[in-house]
Amino acid sequence: MLEDKKQTFLANFVAKTADKDSSLAKQEALKALENLEFPTTREEYWKYTRVGKITNANYSQSPSFNVSDISRYLVEGLEAYIVVFVNGFFSEELSDISKAKGITICPIAKARKEYVDQFEQYFGGLSKHESQFFSAVNTVYNTNGVYLNIQKNSLVDKPIHMINLTDAENAAYNPRNLFVVEENAEVTIINSYETVSGSSFTNSTTEIYVKEGANVDSYILQNQSETSNQVNEIDVVQKANSTYTANTVTLNGGLVRNNYNIEVKGQGCETNLYGLYLTSGNQHIDNHTIVDHIEPNCESNEVYIGVMDDASTAVFNGKVFVRSEAQKTNAYQQNKNMLLTDNASAYSKPELEIYADDVKCSHGSTTGQVDEEAIFYLQTRGVSEVSARKMMIRAFANEILDNIKIDALRDILESKIDERFS
Repeated sequence: MLEDKKQTFLANFVAKTADKDSSLAKQEALKALENLEFPTTREEYWKYTRVGKITNANYSQSPSFNVSDISRYLVEGLEAYIVVFVNGFFSEELSDISKAKGITICPIAKARKEYVDQFEQYFGGLSKHESQFFSAVNTVYNTNGVYLNIQKNSLVDKPIHMINLTDAENAAYNPRNLFVVEENAEVTIINSYETVSGSSFTNSTTEIYVKEGANVDSYILQNQSETSNQVNEIDVVQKANSTYTANTVTLNGGLVRNNYNIEVKGQGCETNLYGLYLTSGNQHIDNHTIVDHIEPNCESNEVYIGVMDDASTAVFNGKVFVRSEAQKTNAYQQNKNMLLTDNASAYSKPELEIYADDVKCSHGSTTGQVDEEAIFYLQTRGVSEVSARKMMIRAFANEILDNIKIDALRDILESKIDERFS
């Protein structure tokens, strides 16, 4: 019965991909899918997340031609290169990929044909398609995505904003992104997921190669409908003296699972993972991170903060490996959760696995409710109860928002948080 269910699920994607590639990664993923099953809570990696909402549904993969205006999905006041996908299909009309020195940016289907050598060198080298079911599905059935190459010593003059829109009922797509940031290059990437109408399943995989001395500042904004689900895998490898910073903000979505896998494979690296998630209703948000310190003299910081309302649930499972050669590692991990109701739940599991003896590593977790004494104090100063609670939530979230370097983006997120708890 389980095998029949798996085949029924995979039939949603068979022969519907936009590009028929025969890469080694696809061959490996096809073979892996023969043995991989749906994740269950019996697996430690998926202990707190049930995927029935995803696996029990029927999906369609078809382009939408109804979206003509994307102004509401842009970051107001921000100049950026715009790449738009609707239901997983690239929209040239809605995109604005102007020529810029030191940048190669195009749909990944085009990269397979025009940048064959570079593409084959990197594609599938980091993704977990041989061990993780959804990663294997993406590798075999990916529809499209972005190929980005930032040339050596290049400083990209403005952010690259990838906008993923869904506009159909039970739409499903497998966006696949490949970013190669060469030595001493710098780039800012915004990847947003929005629902125009209907419901969807988004199964995204992004591979990021951060070469020596490179700097990548990444933002993921998840704001899909409450009937939409997403599995998002981000695989990163860092070389010496590089910096990778990821800010993941989950504002909405039914079931959202974010998997970060970071390999720190050079000395002098800095890795920063910041996350903010807001849940309500019966939403379920799961952030799962792995930072693998392989070389010495590196630093990683992880701070994830959540606000849970109604009967929603959130999960944080962060694991830091410090290999025996990774002496002088400085690793910090913190998860904080605020429960607004008695029915909201948070599962927190920060982990350290250390094999070196000259390191500085710490982790912590706190979960609690709004401080009623602080609310009362603000009320005695003439602040209404609603405004007082909004102030407390904003102050709680600011620890993450303060890390956002793009002022226009931070302003939008602050206004959205205020609207959420108005």
